[in-house]
Amino acid sequence: MDEPTNHLDALSVEWLQSYLKRFRGALLLITHDRYFLDQVTNRIIEIDRGDLYSYSGNYAYYLEKKAESEESAASSQRKHAGVLRRELEWLKRGPKARSTKQKARIDRIRDMQGQEFKQTQGKVEITTAGRRIGKKVIELNNLSKSYDERTLIKDFTYIFNPEDRIGIIGSNGAGKSTLMDIITGRVKPDSGTLELGSTIHIGYFDQHSEDLNLNENQRAIDYLKSVAELVKTADGSIITASQMLERFLFTPNQQYSPIKMLSGGERRRLFLLQVLMSAPNVLILDEPTNDLDVQTLGVLEEYLEDFNGCVIVVSHDRYFLDRTVDTIFAFESGGVLKQYPGNYSVYLDYKKAEEDTKRNETQEKKTSTKPKYQTPSDSVTKPRKLSFKEKQEYEKLEKQIPEMEAQKEELEKNLYNNPPSEYSKMKQLTEHLGQLTQEIDTATERWLELAELIN
Repeated sequence: MDEPTNHLDALSVEWLQSYLKRFRGALLLITHDRYFLDQVTNRIIEIDRGDLYSYSGNYAYYLEKKAESEESAASSQRKHAGVLRRELEWLKRGPKARSTKQKARIDRIRDMQGQEFKQTQGKVEITTAGRRIGKKVIELNNLSKSYDERTLIKDFTYIFNPEDRIGIIGSNGAGKSTLMDIITGRVKPDSGTLELGSTIHIGYFDQHSEDLNLNENQRAIDYLKSVAELVKTADGSIITASQMLERFLFTPNQQYSPIKMLSGGERRRLFLLQVLMSAPNVLILDEPTNDLDVQTLGVLEEYLEDFNGCVIVVSHDRYFLDRTVDTIFAFESGGVLKQYPGNYSVYLDYKKAEEDTKRNETQEKKTSTKPKYQTPSDSVTKPRKLSFKEKQEYEKLEKQIPEMEAQKEELEKNLYNNPPSEYSKMKQLTEHLGQLTQEIDTATERWLELAELIN
């Protein structure tokens, strides 16, 4: 399967993941979806500059072993450099190769000078300086949009803040890209209003990168120069468009080649670089993970963490959403967008809790409608009594669960009503909320087991 998750929505990815976990045949998979790799694979094969490296494990195992391998290689290289430096100092003193040992030592130095070490992959760097962002960012008021009598967006109202990290999710065709096109002015809403702050400059990394398709005969460097010939970086230094391309892993040959000669992933990387070089203070990323390699994704995630502005992401990539957003807007039936505090994993916990509640309510209704009668075995079989330790555990859980639920409720209230302005703080709180939800589920399940024994 070649990039099977690229154009699937989150629910479809979940289904495919579940299917492949049960699949008993052989599977060869090319993907940059890191959660997907973790769940369905047991061997990773990496292609690095023409060489293949095999790792027996999932993606998390690969990352661990890859880091160990690179650290070991770097350590060996440092030792090699130290020995070579000392040997060259000896050689500079002009020893004559009279003895066999001296000849062998000089030959060994020459061999060491010619020895090549495999370098770790070049790092993609994105360090463009942003522009000032005012208090007023984007204000949406009762936006609605329909196509062919199908409502995509209904009465959506939201005021974006300067440091918002918003994730937009929904099934394919739900209206995610339409909402982004409305915000960027490409599409007009049927009703409602949209206002942008006076300082706002939007960088829109759209799903189809239409600009590249219109300039396929243009050279990559000329395409970038059309935005800026010189770029100011975050540390205040000035670099050229060519240097920026080098930082983004474009070789000199690629820089002066027509865009049509670049691969799909290289085109997306070039388009992303063009968007970032325009120094936006609002970034809108529509399916940014499609066709970008894992290395570029990792650095983009780090860039977004330090980005001084508002970020709006449309994505089905669960790993990317978990790392980059602290609020989810989910498209639900009838064009309604519902807000959930937290990243994608926290959102999934909410949905699971909702489904569990509905399932329990349905089960209770079914149970209450069944006729009650006593079987002969009921009068004979006596339930097992709780041990002393189990009774203590039951009483402890009875006190703990309400306390944890109150703590969760307070945390949710704060996230909704008084969200932290700092992204790192919001990320910390949403992770704590997800962990707390899991602890409540585990404790409640155990309490129910013990309660059944009592009853």
